[in-house]
Amino acid sequence: MTAYEVAVHARAELGEGPTWDAAAGRLIWVDILSSRVHTYDPASGRRTVRTTEQHVGAAKPRAGGGLVLNLRDGVGLVDPDGTFRWLHHDPVPGRRGNDAAVASDGSLWAGTMRYDEARGGGTLTRLTGDGTAEVVLPDATVSNGTGWSPDGRLMYYVDSPTRRIDVFDVDDGRATGRRPLARIEEGAGFPDGLTVDADGCVWVALWDGAAIRRYTPTGTLDRVLPLPVPRPTACAFGGPGLTDLYITTARTGLRTPHPLSGSVLAVRDAGRGLPQPAFAG
Repeated sequence: MTAYEVAVHARAELGEGPTWDAAAGRLIWVDILSSRVHTYDPASGRRTVRTTEQHVGAAKPRAGGGLVLNLRDGVGLVDPDGTFRWLHHDPVPGRRGNDAAVASDGSLWAGTMRYDEARGGGTLTRLTGDGTAEVVLPDATVSNGTGWSPDGRLMYYVDSPTRRIDVFDVDDGRATGRRPLARIEEGAGFPDGLTVDADGCVWVALWDGAAIRRYTPTGTLDRVLPLPVPRPTACAFGGPGLTDLYITTARTGLRTPHPLSGSVLAVRDAGRGLPQPAFAG
């Protein structure tokens, strides 16, 4: 079993989206179904919780302070003083925001999915700081992990039911040439959230697979981190040197959850991550 620590003891229904906020020296993560945004400062142990009025799929730091939130009915901004306002209000009955990521140009790539997980009912949309929104993928099912290669020329993406990590060519904010990087075999779980390390390798959480996997830029599986919880949801590097891998987990849908299901786990010195950009808005 992987040498993990429990960073945050919690009972999150659907813990997701760990993000290292370098400016504040803290981890940001969400509990989607409990409509909560959490922060954790590993240096002091301090934790905060903000309740949102809707299910929240992701929370990312903004360049000027505050947060950008991927919510049920669109993308909103939390100002440093705690004030909330919509950046892109786009309610669709039966649909909610899911995972999201910030590209090197400061744009937010925000995914959606239907609550019933209907095929093709989700999207991946690129949003800029002025609220301009462009649908990149109109027919996703469960839009999940998104990340970029160290040089920013490749984008990795997961639509969970496909059991694939896909890769795109990226140029001037456009993603083209979609193709599989790796396929997750039957019985190994479903790919969920992902992160890219400084070597360009892709780390992906396997929902119902009780593991994190690392794939090289050529799609070769070269490392597996077995976990005690069946539903890890996402992973991100954090800490002062970006060497600690933080892993969010879920309890939802489990008849007998593991005692740590819903907690945030950490694997120390797992690798070396990339600095995560803040949203330019």
